[in-house]
Order: sequence, then C-alpha cells, then structure tokens
Amino acid sequence: MKKWYEALFENYALTYDKEVFTQGAQGECDFIEREIDKDKSKKIIDIGCGTGRHAIELTKRGYSVTGVDLSEAQLARAKEKATGQGLNIDFQKHDARNLPFENEFDLAIMLCEGAFSLMETDEMNFEILKNATKALKKNGKFIFTTLNGLFPLFHSIEKFCSRIDESGAAYKSNSFDLMTFRDHNITEFEDDAGNKKKLKCNERFYVPSEITWLLKTLGYKKIDIFGAKLGAYSRNDRLTTEDFEMLVVAEKNATVGA
Repeated sequence: MKKWYEALFENYALTYDKEVFTQGAQGECDFIEREIDKDKSKKIIDIGCGTGRHAIELTKRGYSVTGVDLSEAQLARAKEKATGQGLNIDFQKHDARNLPFENEFDLAIMLCEGAFSLMETDEMNFEILKNATKALKKNGKFIFTTLNGLFPLFHSIEKFCSRIDESGAAYKSNSFDLMTFRDHNITEFEDDAGNKKKLKCNERFYVPSEITWLLKTLGYKKIDIFGAKLGAYSRNDRLTTEDFEMLVVAEKNATVGA
C-alpha cells in the first residue's frame, strides 16, 4: 500500500505547480546564491526536488544541479519543464533515505518539505538528514526548511492551512499531538486527471533545539535557524511563533565523517 506522500504526488505535478507555496522559487534561489557567494563551481543536490522549480532556476543561473525525488510523476514534469527551456538537468529517482551519493556536492538543498518531516517515524526522518550529509563534501553546506514546532503551540494549523488552500489541496480535521509533535489531517485534493481524492496524512513539526541537536550529532559545526518567508528567505528573519516553517542553514565539519 502506498504511503500518503507517495499517493499524493503520483498524479499531482501540474496542480502542484499552481499551489501558492510553490511560487517563491526565484527569491529563494536568490538566498541560496548568496549563501554560496554566487560561486558557479559549486555542485548542488536538490533533495525532494518535486517538479524541479529550484533545480531549474539554479541551472538557468549557471549552476550544476542534480535533482532527486521519489515521485516519477513529479520527476517527469521536472524533465518536461527543463527540456522545454533547453536545459539539461540530471533528475534521478531516489528515496531520500537511501541516496547513492557520498562526498559529491558542495551544497544540499531540501525545501518546502521536499522530503524531510513527511516520514512516519523520527528515525526515518533522521535517515534523510544522514543521507543528505553523506552526499556533501567536507565543509559542504545544507539548506533546508521544515515545519516549525513553535507555531502550533500558539496557533491553529487548520486555520492557517485554510488560508492557503483556495486553489489547491484542502487540509481538514487537523489534530496536533503534543506528545509526538505530529499533525494528523485529512487532505482533500483533485489530481491532474480531475479525480477527487482524500488522504490521511501526518507530518512532523520540529522545534529549533531538536534540529540543532540532530545536526550536531551528524557533525555540523555551524547551525543557523531563521523564519522561512515564502520567496524571501533572509538571515534577518529571526524565527518566531508566527512562522509556519523554519529555514535551516548548516555547515558540515571538515574533520567529521558522514
């Protein structure tokens, strides 16, 4: 039986590209460029690349990008978009918990819950962080976003999601578990073929101290966490309880193996 995140993305690529939260790629890539000093020699891996919006934008700017995703439908859409723009991008199907790369990339990006926080257990999510770390060269940088566990302590997740579901998936019957920091919800959506679907989903929210500890155990020497503003990532945005997502920037320690 398919996991909810597999079922969601099996025929959802065209609709996904219209979602509100997928419209910030240019501004987000501006931030990524600043973080690597616009060094075009940097090799980048986009984990959970989806339909390739960041991989395509970065390639257009002159970077070498490898995009990986679990969904064949999302990858097919990514390849179609890249080909249509005359871009040659290496898109590969992989499970983020079992990547075949080791010490190959200068930068790993994993944005908009590309893979992390969707898994059923904390151990599975940790495997994603481990594999991203393994893929990085020594002194490599890791930029990712994840759900901010401070937000649901002060706000209703269902009310927040209802403001962004006008043209896409609807997230209903949210139930946030304080013991596990998981949000369980019913996601209703229409796939690219016009079929209406309903899935039982659950996602893991993380508090900053958890992320810091997880990354420290993987050998990161510098870990910065910010609020993640759609299309406008910035080191000036201190993480608050108002941020639905957090932005994490971590540098791998050159003396510690993956």
